[in-house]
Amino acid sequence: MSILTRYVIQSHVGPFLFAFTAVTGLLFLNAVAQRLEDLVGKGLEFSVLLEFMLLSLPHIVALTFPMAILVAVLYAFSDMTGNNEVMALAAGGVHPGRLLVPMLGVALVLTGTMLYFNDRVLPESNHRLSSLLSDVGSKSPTFELREEVINQVHTVDDTRYFLRARGIDQATNRLTDVTIYDLSRIGENRTIVAERGEMAFTPNQRDLYLTLEQGVIYETTDARPGGFQRLYFDTQIIPFRGVGTELERRTGGGSRGEREMTIAMLQTRADESLQDVHNVADDMKSLSERAVEQALEVGAADDTRVAQEDRLSARRDHMLDEVASESRVTYHRWSVQYLNVYQFLVEAYKKHSIAFACFVFVLLGVPLAIRFPQGGVGMVIALSLGIFFFYWVGLIVGERFADRGQIHPWIAMWAPNIILLIPALLLTVRMGEHMATNRGSRWDQIRYWLTGPLRRLRGGAGPKAQMAEEPAR
Repeated sequence: MSILTRYVIQSHVGPFLFAFTAVTGLLFLNAVAQRLEDLVGKGLEFSVLLEFMLLSLPHIVALTFPMAILVAVLYAFSDMTGNNEVMALAAGGVHPGRLLVPMLGVALVLTGTMLYFNDRVLPESNHRLSSLLSDVGSKSPTFELREEVINQVHTVDDTRYFLRARGIDQATNRLTDVTIYDLSRIGENRTIVAERGEMAFTPNQRDLYLTLEQGVIYETTDARPGGFQRLYFDTQIIPFRGVGTELERRTGGGSRGEREMTIAMLQTRADESLQDVHNVADDMKSLSERAVEQALEVGAADDTRVAQEDRLSARRDHMLDEVASESRVTYHRWSVQYLNVYQFLVEAYKKHSIAFACFVFVLLGVPLAIRFPQGGVGMVIALSLGIFFFYWVGLIVGERFADRGQIHPWIAMWAPNIILLIPALLLTVRMGEHMATNRGSRWDQIRYWLTGPLRRLRGGAGPKAQMAEEPAR
């Protein structure tokens, strides 16, 4: 390793460690603070709280690692250019692209490291964190309840309650589309259906109160066979006594969500869902063929049995209703499996895209820092936030569209990288043509560079003429 290569790499170590530590610390404290209040006051051991914080860290690292790389590159090269080190090397015959070569090698290593982290470390930590929160559910039914599943709620007096919810927000304790089966009274059955609900514990964390809104209560009793009572309510409070228990850690893998799977797992699930799509498509084809055959049979019957026109018409209508109903169900199955394919692929491509962003940020940051060195720390922060904001907004928006099946997952996840890669390549190619020094390279130069195309349209002086006039000022 040459002295120049070692010097360039070492100049990035300090800024990277500082940016990575600072940004990770801020986001980590914010993330832990949002969840920690759900855990404190429940008698959990310190080791459980420490495990929770450690398992929450990898998700933050996945965000801050590429950001720290971008900050380090911008700061290190702007500092080198501001001290005229790049200009001195260029005067000695060293092209600025020579400084980029070792950083691209480091970027490839960091990209591979980030890909391994996203594929192996992050899914496992997310799964263990989800399991931990589920185990804490023994002290909080909000964590223990599963969506779209009939859950039995245990109380201190062995009252039989069964609860089902379409959506459960573990952070806010809110439920949507709630159904409760109350079998607490012998000879009586009561079913409660509500649009939404919210759970709240008593200060000792033992009793739970469920507040339901906009619902209906259906009651039946053995004393009135065949009859039922229906009551509408705006707000209904249901107490669950003694639901808090000791924390029990469960063993076993358990089911994994999309963000808890490796790339291989996601690809396998996507292939399985794609096979289901083909199977449903075959069912739709068979259904269409059967509908045509039945229609032809009914038409032939009309020719031979004109006297039975009314009966055949009723039969035709019934057949069409059955075909339409089966078609709707089959199409719904096809849509669900089709979206599942996209959702699994989105998560797989996202892991690759975030890892490759490390390479793109290095390729984009070096020419930007050399062109505008004297903006100082403010310029480094502004450019870093702007680039990273654009990248993550593009990633989030693309994920939303891909999850709805409106755009291919590969395009959705790789579009931010491709968009940033284009100006990065253009700036890299022209990196030796325009180099700034300590003089005239502050925010006014950034403004001058951005407004260059507009001045050329108006017939003003171009950038080269401006640079020629600069020494005379």
